[in-house]
Amino acid sequence: MTPDLFGRHRAVLPDWLALYYEDPLEITHGEGRHVWDAAGNKYLDFFGGILTTMTAHALPEVAKAVGEQAGRILHSSTLYLNRPMVELAERVACLSGIPDARVFFTTSGTEANDTALLLATAYRRSNTILAMRNSYHGRSFSAVGVTGNRGWSPTSLSPLQTLYVHGGVRTRGPYAHLDDREFTDACVDDLKDLLGHTRAPAALIAEPVQGVGGFTSPPDGLYAAFREVLHERGILWIADEVQTGWGRTGEHFWGWQAHGQNGPPDIVTFAKGIGNGMSVGGVVARAEIMNCLDANSISTFGGTQVTMAAGLANLAYLLEHDLQGNARRVGGLLLERLRSVAARVPHVREVRGRGLMIGIELTRPGTDEAAPEAASAVLEEARAGGLLIGKGGGHDTSALRIAPPMSLTVAEAEEGAAILERALRSV
Repeated sequence: MTPDLFGRHRAVLPDWLALYYEDPLEITHGEGRHVWDAAGNKYLDFFGGILTTMTAHALPEVAKAVGEQAGRILHSSTLYLNRPMVELAERVACLSGIPDARVFFTTSGTEANDTALLLATAYRRSNTILAMRNSYHGRSFSAVGVTGNRGWSPTSLSPLQTLYVHGGVRTRGPYAHLDDREFTDACVDDLKDLLGHTRAPAALIAEPVQGVGGFTSPPDGLYAAFREVLHERGILWIADEVQTGWGRTGEHFWGWQAHGQNGPPDIVTFAKGIGNGMSVGGVVARAEIMNCLDANSISTFGGTQVTMAAGLANLAYLLEHDLQGNARRVGGLLLERLRSVAARVPHVREVRGRGLMIGIELTRPGTDEAAPEAASAVLEEARAGGLLIGKGGGHDTSALRIAPPMSLTVAEAEEGAAILERALRSV
């Protein structure tokens, strides 16, 4: 990092705009699963720009599609017919699992969740939202209002009344000691009790795997059990797939499919990986929900031609190369390797995850107390060893977040695990 650039950053950007590392890193270019900094140092990337570089850095197919589209036209807005937008919407609608689906494109996951909340509250004529404890849904006013993670919620003011439900974290909280069936039953009973104390909510919004919260998740089928209760009362289910979509969890194309016994969500939101670094987000919903708004609306930059071209090329590459299958296979190997490492590191409380979405929760040895200083130390040591990772966590937790591009090879997984082992042992 150039000291001058850090000084300029601090002079003109907000204090709350976080930077990783004591010596912040300037990434100048990337290729495949690797990136380089301004000093020429090479790193194996196990975080992908916060799960955004989904396939690979500088993927030729995406770069070509973006360049060719940029040479024709970059943007015209949603006021005009847009072939790439229609083509990507057709593909996403087909893949979504939602019948009679309609797709609206945004520029980010925050904006996608904001749109989903608008649709749900307008459709249900209610501003009450159910959300999960330890959740994160973005940085807009409404998204912050349904975020159940104090570290990412800078205000208690909100246009919504939010009620928080148990279940997003399997190994913490009052039901952690129960087995999976008992845990699910207890969470469902809690939901029923909560609904008895309030007017009918518009929707439940939930991440199938909580991202910022440290890659935590409930037992499979929890949201299916919730859906049965919600459906009886007409309450919608919004699946926030901003981090879990497109096969990253390996076992399923969408995270909600681990909870699909009672049908698909009413609304799915997506972003991050579909654009492979381009600003693409969106909402999929049944036509009756998507079309419920009774006023005009557009998106100036959602669905712009150049980002849609990137999304089409990226999605085609992902499907043609079975990156979901790769995430399952290589992610499974990486998860077991890291669990083997963690068994010999006193700071590690749990290694969890699905596919190429792995969390390592750190605590002070011999306790259940969070160890944020250990997480920061491992982050620094991993960088020194040539590996970039993320971190997260919620109430009294600290976790490392591992989410490489989904084209990760077995050799790269082994290399990254070895670096992480050294970093963890150094704490």
